[in-house]
Amino acid sequence: MHIFDDPMVMRQVIMDHYQHPRNRRVIEDPKAKNRHMHTAGCVDDIHIYMLIEDHKVKDVSFEGVACTISTSSTSMMTELLYGKTIDEAKYIIAQYKAMIQNETYDGSVLNDAVVLKNTHKQASRINCALIGWKAAIDILKEE
Repeated sequence: MHIFDDPMVMRQVIMDHYQHPRNRRVIEDPKAKNRHMHTAGCVDDIHIYMLIEDHKVKDVSFEGVACTISTSSTSMMTELLYGKTIDEAKYIIAQYKAMIQNETYDGSVLNDAVVLKNTHKQASRINCALIGWKAAIDILKEE
């Protein structure tokens, strides 16, 4: 059994990213792009910031209020995308999205984010798990 197949470990990783979110801050650089995302009927109301230079994600962060799954998944996303080329970032996002939608995916690029692999079993949580990632996709489409 893989460590991320243990429900207690999965919960611990999710709660760690929720209680201690990585890269929760505003990127002050005026060249940084940002997207505001919110979910009707949920507390999710976040901004995603990305600074892209030389076809790389030089910095990525977020701020705002969000539920446990949204906060955790967005925190994980910022760690995964930081320093990646645009193509690498798009690939990681595509694999994450496939995982959340219960499709075949490459878990080797998802690190901690694989703990969200069972999200598809709770349809109401799918948008929570994707909200930050959708903003990143939107920003990367411009590159």
